[in-house]
Amino acid sequence: MTSKERLLATWEGRPADHLPLTTWCFGFPAPDHLRWSRDGVERAFWYSLRLEHIHTLPQPWTLEDDFQRVLAWREVGIDDVLDVSVPWSFSPEVTWQDSLLPRGEADPRYPVLVREYQTAAGPLRHAIRQTGTEPPGWVVQPDHVPLFEDYNIPRAVQPPISSPAHVAAVRSLYAPPDAAAQAWFADRLARVQDFASREAVPVQAWSAFGMDAAVWLAGTQGAIMLALLEPAVFAELMEIILAADLARTELAASHPGVDMVVQRGWYSSTDFWSPQLFDQFVFPGLTQLVEVAHRHGKKYAYVMTTGVSVLGPRLADAGVDVLYFVDPVQDALSVETARDLLGDRLTLCGGTNALSLQSGDPQRIREEVRRACEVLGPTHRFILHPVDAIFPDTPWAGVEALLEAWQQYR
Repeated sequence: MTSKERLLATWEGRPADHLPLTTWCFGFPAPDHLRWSRDGVERAFWYSLRLEHIHTLPQPWTLEDDFQRVLAWREVGIDDVLDVSVPWSFSPEVTWQDSLLPRGEADPRYPVLVREYQTAAGPLRHAIRQTGTEPPGWVVQPDHVPLFEDYNIPRAVQPPISSPAHVAAVRSLYAPPDAAAQAWFADRLARVQDFASREAVPVQAWSAFGMDAAVWLAGTQGAIMLALLEPAVFAELMEIILAADLARTELAASHPGVDMVVQRGWYSSTDFWSPQLFDQFVFPGLTQLVEVAHRHGKKYAYVMTTGVSVLGPRLADAGVDVLYFVDPVQDALSVETARDLLGDRLTLCGGTNALSLQSGDPQRIREEVRRACEVLGPTHRFILHPVDAIFPDTPWAGVEALLEAWQQYR
């Protein structure tokens, strides 16, 4: 079977020639024998273009590098997936001004980056600490305040939404893809589809932020308190986010080059939300997004790394086809529990963790892989995947141990 045939079969619960292994790269330090150079720059660390609209990379990484990564992983037996990040738009009237406050003025330890937006619904101010240089391979902080970026949360001084009155302005900052964004997406997919068809690899489009956007916009505590104290206002925020998510998902799912759409849900888990709040603010929109994907004959995947034993069944109820992830380390979710709860309802990815690979303990890695393959493999709905990505601190020796164990138990 090709990578695409194998993964499509597993997404649908059909038998494959063997249990697939995938991974996501988030600055993985590739071994010398798998590296390449482009335009005179060695690709010492590997990434994925799912990151391109929400992170700043420390080295060049092009679409051709994504293609080369697919081919390199194939050499060692890994089934890679091509990622496309679906764009969104600002309303045309939006303007902004950037500034830098010196250390001591707004924060005692760090300078503070500020971006002040002017929108039709009023101004918004977004301020974060400028924290300095990161170790090699890790994503870097840009010289401005991006609206959406995971590392904004620990760096936050003032999120864009710091008052209920700010919610209406989000319509101008997270809007459906305009004509320019749609043209960009069409061009990107034309190039991706050509390679994917030739090399028989699947394509997944990242098209929905959901609760992740709410946390990015209001901060972790701010989002939770807004939901508890101003539920009507928070519902309005989620409706604004859903409108853009639906438009992005429609754009992605309607394209013949996309096999699956993916929704981020790292910040939608029980680390942040009770099951009741999940049902109130996430579940209704999720069912609409799944319906869009299924109407176009595409699969729908959801990312959740913790709280899966509680919220995983609700994802299945919503019609989600693929769950990233089942994690025996961070979520302490046994593969037996995952199988009993979800094994016949959706495809599960995971079974081991990047921390296990980082440990340098081949016996630990082997045991996690053995249990995952033996318990979840018979469902025909399991993909072995180190949760949630391999990072700059993931050693090649850990990946080799993963490969050796997978080849034995797949």
